[in-house]
Amino acid sequence: MSDWTAFGRVDAEGTVYVKTADGERVVGSWQAGSPEEGLAHFARRFADVVTEVDLVQARMGSGAADAAHSLATIRRIRASLPEAHVVGDIDGLIARLDKLAESAETKAGEARAARETARAEALVRKTQLVEEAEKIAAESTGWKSAGDRLKEILDEWKTIRGVDKKSDGELWKRFAAARDGFTRRRGAHFATLDAQRKQAQTTKEDLVTEAETLQESTDWGPTAARLKDLMTEWKAAPRASKEAEQRLWERFRAAQDAFFTNRSSVFTARDAEQRGNLERKQALVTEAESLDVDTDPRAAQAKLREIQGQWHDAGRVGRDDASKLDRRIRAVEEKVRLAMDSAWRRTEPSANPLLVQMREQVAEAEQRLERARNAGDSKRIREAENALNQKRQFLNLAEQAS
Repeated sequence: MSDWTAFGRVDAEGTVYVKTADGERVVGSWQAGSPEEGLAHFARRFADVVTEVDLVQARMGSGAADAAHSLATIRRIRASLPEAHVVGDIDGLIARLDKLAESAETKAGEARAARETARAEALVRKTQLVEEAEKIAAESTGWKSAGDRLKEILDEWKTIRGVDKKSDGELWKRFAAARDGFTRRRGAHFATLDAQRKQAQTTKEDLVTEAETLQESTDWGPTAARLKDLMTEWKAAPRASKEAEQRLWERFRAAQDAFFTNRSSVFTARDAEQRGNLERKQALVTEAESLDVDTDPRAAQAKLREIQGQWHDAGRVGRDDASKLDRRIRAVEEKVRLAMDSAWRRTEPSANPLLVQMREQVAEAEQRLERARNAGDSKRIREAENALNQKRQFLNLAEQAS
């Protein structure tokens, strides 16, 4: 570039020429100074064009430039050189630009192929996402995880570029339809679930209400059985909403606890009472078993009646203990009866100790009935009346027989 005369000249009239392989051509005129200054002016213009070409080449080499854009720039510069108002090695620059154009065309082709590959991959990926969304919409019942996955699909969808507008629009319609279908199906499921929970709440409220009406019951056996049935029904019923379920369960358990606490207190007191009754009856039956029946049957009979009166007043005991004690006291009664029968056979009818004993038993039964009536115990009254009637019948029969 320092030897400007190698690529151009200025004639005597100030016309500036550039030299090319096709010959000279006019690029301008220079009147402002020496011919050297004129050539330098037009040479700087050429240098500017070379700088632009250098920049294009550098960007292509670094991969920062778009190959198609670089090719367009190269072609623009190449087309401008035959008419450019510059002085320099235009033929050399054209040759350089032609080589750069070949390289840019290759890179542009590669870029187009890469874009087509990326476009095809993007199309495949969006199609896969749509198909996954459609499957979720049709089949999934894991509502939260499925909803989260649809959001992830949408986020990924937004990052995928390069699909042609028509295909992208068609895929988006399918994705949007799948998402809407899932939303409707999920809404219908939860609407049904809400209805079921409301029905479950009504069912459990009824169970709680019944349990609360039973909590003060003293009909221990049937009530305990019914509360057990209510628990079975509770477990079989669907769940209500979390808040309602917890609230109703606390009421249900409180009613159960109240009943069983009351029952436990009563049973504990009853067991303590029966233990005391057992001790008294054991002492009475031991005393009865120690009676000297053979020596004085009549005295033994009188003492047995006294023991029997105390026996009934001693109260109830457990079923097993009552059975054992009853067998022992009956054995004593039988022993006294046999002794009295033997004594009766040895005496006159008027002095028959059996009749005397039976009359005393009637009198004793009348006294027990009177005590039961005074106590107001309907069960003891019925038992005393039945016992008195039986003893009177036996006495009548015995008196008729004597």
